[in-house]
Amino acid sequence: MRILVLGSGAREHAIILALRSEDAPHDIFAAPGNAGIAQDADLVAVDANDPAAVTGFANENAIDLVVIGPEAPLVAGVADALRERGIPVFGPGQAAAQLEGSKAFAKRIMDAAGVPTGRAVRAATRAEVEAALDDLGAPHVVKADGLAAGKGVIVTSDRDAALAHADTYLPSGPVLVEEYLSGPEVSLFFLADGDHVLPLSPAQDYKRVGDGDAGPNTGGMGAYSPLPWLTESFGGEDGFVALVTREIAEPVIRQLDAEGTPFIGLLYAGLIVTDAGVKVIEFNARFGDPETQVVLPRLVDPLSELLLAAASGHLEDRARPTFSDEAAVTVVLASEGYPAAPVTGRPLSGLTAAGEVEGVHVAHAATAEREGGLIATGGRVLNVVARGADFAQARDRAYEALGHIGLEGGQSRTDIAARVAD
Repeated sequence: MRILVLGSGAREHAIILALRSEDAPHDIFAAPGNAGIAQDADLVAVDANDPAAVTGFANENAIDLVVIGPEAPLVAGVADALRERGIPVFGPGQAAAQLEGSKAFAKRIMDAAGVPTGRAVRAATRAEVEAALDDLGAPHVVKADGLAAGKGVIVTSDRDAALAHADTYLPSGPVLVEEYLSGPEVSLFFLADGDHVLPLSPAQDYKRVGDGDAGPNTGGMGAYSPLPWLTESFGGEDGFVALVTREIAEPVIRQLDAEGTPFIGLLYAGLIVTDAGVKVIEFNARFGDPETQVVLPRLVDPLSELLLAAASGHLEDRARPTFSDEAAVTVVLASEGYPAAPVTGRPLSGLTAAGEVEGVHVAHAATAEREGGLIATGGRVLNVVARGADFAQARDRAYEALGHIGLEGGQSRTDIAARVAD
């Protein structure tokens, strides 16, 4: 197939690496990509957020499938423009993408579908925020209603900090003040074709910047898959996945379809396992980052076939995708100052040695070529991804590889997957 992948991060690199691992000799293009993606795909100078530009390139270059990685092109309506021209695209249209683009929209859909989630109050003024904080109590959860690159949420027992976070986003529109839900978090992806869903394998990510979940939220500092501790309450991964499929994913897809906004693409369910059962924290409308980096390396089925089946509306006859029994761990290397004020432009070294560690590959998140070398161009720079027979082995490999990489001021967590490796 001739496949165009939109995006420039480690998630998109992971998707491209999964496509490259197939026996089929795909022609893969990426817009805009990065220095690492350039080694595995042809980079094209197309604005990923411009529906006309993406559609024009896909039409002129006989693209068989467009895969939309990040959320911005979805909310911009890129998928709609492609579908209007009859080009298969993996990614929801603008209306359905509001499941991620608006937290208030997502809550309304969940309520209508009977999906378990926490209480939420939409607050448009500081006074409304204050009243909601007092009503729901501490710990406080305040979310920006729109897209915020994974950094629009604060969870704190400090009321003043919660108000300050709300003040940051209120000039742009309402915020959501939500009930705090306690328990381990799980990320679970579903392929959706508008009518049917197919679940992938669960993963867990680490949002806080520092060890022990200290510091501010980030886009994600690491992840692992599968989740062996699900056995404790759900009889294993299969039982958990069946429950979430039945009670969360399928009702949401049916509700969106009933409202005339069918969801075609990747439904990301951010879940929390509470004492009262599994509840939804949030939905995203695309593959999660960095969870994709540990889910796709374990995928046995050809990814291209699954994505095309979803894009074409033909998931009903496909079995749930299969995954290897391997453990996968990814550790993110971030720039100094991330997430508040990342320092960029610094050189990277040691990637060749890192990639030579058994079971390891490096997914690029924010890199560019400068004068024959690589530099960091963003906050999250690289994902070191390792597979192993168990989590102890995968984790050891990931941190061994990370030790080879040089980035002045670079930061990473040291406790990724520590719980499951013990």
